Amino acid sequence: MTRNLTRTNFHSSKLIRCLADLAIVDAVYPDNAFAEKLGHWVHFADAIALSAVHSGSIASLAKKPSEAHAAAGAEFERVQGLLTNSVMKSFSPNSGRALIELPSPDFALPLNLNAAYAPYRRFYEAHQRDMELIIQPLRFNLREAVAKASPRLKKLAELDETFEKILRDREGKLLAKVPMLLKKRFEQLFKEHQQTDNPAAWTKAGGWLARFYQDMHMLLLAELELRLQPAMGLLEAFKQDTQ
Repeated sequence: MTRNLTRTNFHSSKLIRCLADLAIVDAVYPDNAFAEKLGHWVHFADAIALSAVHSGSIASLAKKPSEAHAAAGAEFERVQGLLTNSVMKSFSPNSGRALIELPSPDFALPLNLNAAYAPYRRFYEAHQRDMELIIQPLRFNLREAVAKASPRLKKLAELDETFEKILRDREGKLLAKVPMLLKKRFEQLFKEHQQTDNPAAWTKAGGWLARFYQDMHMLLLAELELRLQPAMGLLEAFKQDTQ
């Protein structure tokens, strides 16, 4: 069965809440300006493209067999499980060799924070690249399946494709900031504990580096959930249509 994803809105994705809880971004509260904020992301030419999709006629289509939804759901679950397990395995030293291995800590004192954090930035970015490379084909294939299911869903698939083209570049730039924001947490934890911890205790339970690993783990899973939301929305629409 497909793992449930928490529903999000423009302001309260789990990723944003996690970043706010770690005090590395300001908390963002909902308001009624969603359309205005989205409008800042959509240029005039993009608005024309969206309007063309929205106002286009709905042609008659023959429905694909109901097995198509089951196949799409199975593919979503496979990708979700693959990426989740990749993150989990990176932080589980007893689970065998991970595809993306957690860096070994630098115990040399005095600690150069910039140099010490660099391997963790690369580690986080490697997981981000994996998510991008694997989720994009999933979303494309889901659109293909959805578009063949019914005229209404064909329209939805066209809208999803247009929105992806419009927002992908900005989304990529925003998500690329997460590893840089995470550096603030790395520095914060080190400065809080450098007077009381010795290097041998850093990765032990309660140690500052162990806490940083937990925070990084949490953020990766929250980002994965966010990246899967568009595909999940397509799959839910597909399910409703088949019912």
